[in-house]
Amino acid sequence: MTLRVVIADDEDLIRAGLRIIIDSEPDLTVVGEAADGAAVVPVVREHRPDVVLMDVRMPAVDGIQATRRLAALPEPPKVVVVTTFENDDYVYEALQAGASGFLLKRTRPAELVQAIRTVAAGDSLLFPAAIRALAARREAGRAVPGIDRLTSREADVLRLMTRGLSNGEIAGELVISMETVKTHVGNVLAKLEARDRTQAVITAYESGFVAPR
Repeated sequence: MTLRVVIADDEDLIRAGLRIIIDSEPDLTVVGEAADGAAVVPVVREHRPDVVLMDVRMPAVDGIQATRRLAALPEPPKVVVVTTFENDDYVYEALQAGASGFLLKRTRPAELVQAIRTVAAGDSLLFPAAIRALAARREAGRAVPGIDRLTSREADVLRLMTRGLSNGEIAGELVISMETVKTHVGNVLAKLEARDRTQAVITAYESGFVAPR
């Protein structure tokens, strides 16, 4: 199965470079491009990609608003933010808006294509240290009713998720099976109304469930 990708970036050179990298992979293909956030939704509706590579800083409509618009679609694609600086508050806001993770523009080609495959498979690109640093600059305390409904084991799983542990690593840490971990992760996402692990981690920080420091 070929994964369909849309590139949204206001720089022609960046889009061209990303297209060359992606189209060189047998299982990936670029089906559309957008030079501004305002053009992203029409391009996505026309080409129905699996993944959108989204620049956060674009004229007219930035990547944050464009991500929100995509998240509101009936069948939204996965969004990966592509940015120059990992400590950019725009990145955090894009993750809040529904992006599944972010990549730096200096990311190696092999890491880029693997990231596309990762989010297309339903996993998140979680960089705990970077997200923690961004969350530390914000005030915690947002009310999240679902936090109170977590069981003690689900709470343990969420804490380990904020550290960036995979399902296998969580299973080893808690001495439980992988299937049990998957069940707990699913319950956490459902109770927090989170689209993926990245959204759950952000919710954990914003609610004060875990302290970013």
